[in-house]
Amino acid sequence: MLNIQLANKYAKAIFELAQEEKKLDEYDKDLKKVCDDVFYFPEAVKFFQNPLVPHKAKKDLLTKALKKDVSATVMNFLMLLVDKSRIGIFREIYELFTALKNTAQGILIADVTTAFPLSKQQEGQLVKKLAAVTNKKIKIRKHEDKSILGGLIVTIGDKRIDGSAAGRLRSLKSSMAVGS
Repeated sequence: MLNIQLANKYAKAIFELAQEEKKLDEYDKDLKKVCDDVFYFPEAVKFFQNPLVPHKAKKDLLTKALKKDVSATVMNFLMLLVDKSRIGIFREIYELFTALKNTAQGILIADVTTAFPLSKQQEGQLVKKLAAVTNKKIKIRKHEDKSILGGLIVTIGDKRIDGSAAGRLRSLKSSMAVGS
């Protein structure tokens, strides 16, 4: 709980700075790069979470890995997180920043689970349809799950639409059980 509160505090700080500078997308791109290039690896996360690793070693690694790829402001933010011993919760900070950014830009995230990858055309049609239904911009986060057999499951916030073959079979099975 404490980590989420701390992550929220830092996410709001970088979000407000990005909003003030009108650089939400640029900061998002830089923070995503940090997340993908550094915090994707479990060994790196353990390294940054380890209180026995000196701050200088953490700063040196971040500088070597990212200095040319992220803005000076984002690099300074990372250094602040190291100084405050908060770099270990970077992924949570990034996720909260992204949620704040999406809300500010009127974007909804749709988690789409399919048994097989969608084509670009199918993805485009789905985005258009969801945007028309929600009156919001839609970004899709794709997931694959062979157990749904076919169709798709769409989750936006607390709403879930199960159009999967497995879901339809469960529904048919339960309706047949009620009719017996």
